[in-house]
Amino acid sequence: MQLITLALVFGSLAVIAYAYAVYPLTLKLLSLFRVPATPGGLDGQWPTITIALPVHNEETTIQGALDALLTADYPPDRRQILVISDASTDGTDDLVRRYADSGVELVRLSTRGGKTVAENAACEHIRGDIVISTDASVRVHEHALRALVAGFSDPAVGVASGSDVSVSGDGGNTGESHYVGYEMWVRGLETAVGSIVGASGCLYASRAALYRNQLPEGLSRDFAATLIARERGYRSIAVENALCLVPRTASPRQEYRRKVRTMTRGLQTLFHKRALLNPFRYGRFAWMLFSHKLVRWMVPWSALACLAGLAVLATTRPMAVWGLSMIAGIGVLALGGWSWSFERPTPRVLTVSSYVVFGALAGLAAWRGALRGELNAVWEPTSRPPVNAR
Repeated sequence: MQLITLALVFGSLAVIAYAYAVYPLTLKLLSLFRVPATPGGLDGQWPTITIALPVHNEETTIQGALDALLTADYPPDRRQILVISDASTDGTDDLVRRYADSGVELVRLSTRGGKTVAENAACEHIRGDIVISTDASVRVHEHALRALVAGFSDPAVGVASGSDVSVSGDGGNTGESHYVGYEMWVRGLETAVGSIVGASGCLYASRAALYRNQLPEGLSRDFAATLIARERGYRSIAVENALCLVPRTASPRQEYRRKVRTMTRGLQTLFHKRALLNPFRYGRFAWMLFSHKLVRWMVPWSALACLAGLAVLATTRPMAVWGLSMIAGIGVLALGGWSWSFERPTPRVLTVSSYVVFGALAGLAAWRGALRGELNAVWEPTSRPPVNAR
């Protein structure tokens, strides 16, 4: 029995280590032998783009988002800005209409359907060759659009993802900041090896022909975009200098709810496109998709199994008691961070502990929601403090 329990503990730790250390280190090794792709060029002219901005009740952020997009250094005559209002009930629509003279177009949905429904509705209004997706609560850097579109100089690229930069004026949720930095590093390694397996929902671009694929309302388009691209024979890349400034969430409660929603939708999206996990057909991409998404989403279950195994071993092995004591200490710190508002300076140990522990709990809740078939189609945009894009 003890051997089985030990195997459970070490097997669970192996899953966690593979997800967060072995996989990226393997990518790093593979990248050393990869020959960089040769860009094909943009033929001297920037392609036409459509910037799609789905919103719901964003009157506090929409003006800043539109101002940043309008002052970005992309040729105005080759740019369409399309705001899709998911039946907003505040002053969002009126604010957007004030930008009509600047070429901003408003598409209003009469019935609220959720972010993916809004993105589906945008398809018939798209005029650009490339569709850039972003959110009202983030700020696109003035040089990001050109950097993102330049990624399509390689004709093999179907999706280009921006680089998230977690920002806060007061220190804020540093746990979120560390995770975002780690995720951007992994995507850079995946790009060097071949293709990323998921784009940043804050800022990414797709070829219009790929974007026009209608998706079920409960799925995540930023994740599905890279999967659709691979199905069509394209690869997806992360563009390091296409910066998108993402304000950190004000509290772990907000981050918990956001993670539950995004992971639930991600799991359902992966199930919808599960054929891409076939290594005999999709080769290295299938391994990367399995490693980056499915194994990482298994980490909360592995942590739970490890905890259960340590509890059993604690009756006979002092080292197990030590391990449980460490976990209990992290849990106490996490509870301290949970009750703290990140709108004021917060000890880093609290923010990181809260991010790790409640991120794992959010993963368990997401699995529960996905297995029960919860759609999470209608979203409440995450409240974030304003940020300057310059």
